[in-house]
Amino acid sequence: MTDDRISPPYAADEMTTLLGFLDWQRGTLRQKVRGLSREERDQRLAPSTMTLGGLVTHLAWVENWWFVEIFLGEKPAEPWASADWDSDEDWEWHLAAGLEADDLWELFDREVGRAREIVSASEGLDAVAAVAHRRTGEPISLRWIVVHMIEEYARHNGHADLIRESIDGAVGQ
Repeated sequence: MTDDRISPPYAADEMTTLLGFLDWQRGTLRQKVRGLSREERDQRLAPSTMTLGGLVTHLAWVENWWFVEIFLGEKPAEPWASADWDSDEDWEWHLAAGLEADDLWELFDREVGRAREIVSASEGLDAVAAVAHRRTGEPISLRWIVVHMIEEYARHNGHADLIRESIDGAVGQ
C-alpha cells in the first residue's frame, strides 16, 4: 500500500501533537479503503457485519457527532439530520452501501473539514463542550473529544486492517 500519511510531530505543543495523531489515524483509514471497488468496500469478514465503506460513513458521523453536536451543541447536518435512526440505529454504517467512492470520500472529507474548522476556532483544548456527558452530566473538554477521536479511529483502523487483508491480502500500518 502507498503510504502518503504525514507522521505526527515528534516535538510539538499538545494541540499540534494530538491533532497530528488524529490526522494520522484519519489517513490510515483512507489508506485501508483506497483503491477498492464498491463491492470490495461492501465486503464483510464473518461474523461481523462491518464493511470498510461502513467504517468510513460511521467515522464521518462520529466526527459530526462529537465536534458539531456535542462540542458546538448544534443540530446535525445532512445526511444525519434526516436519517431514520428509529428504524435503523446503525443507519450510518448502512449508508455506505449506496455510495460511490467519490460520494463516500466527499462526505468523510466534509465532516473532517468541519471538525478541523471547529477545533481551529476553539479556545483550545481546555474549552468545554456545549453538551455535557449524557450519562454522567459531567462537562466534556475538547481535549477529551480529540483523544477519544484518536481512540475511536485506532480501534476501527484495527478492524479495517482485518477486513482489508481478507479482501486482497493487503497489510500495513
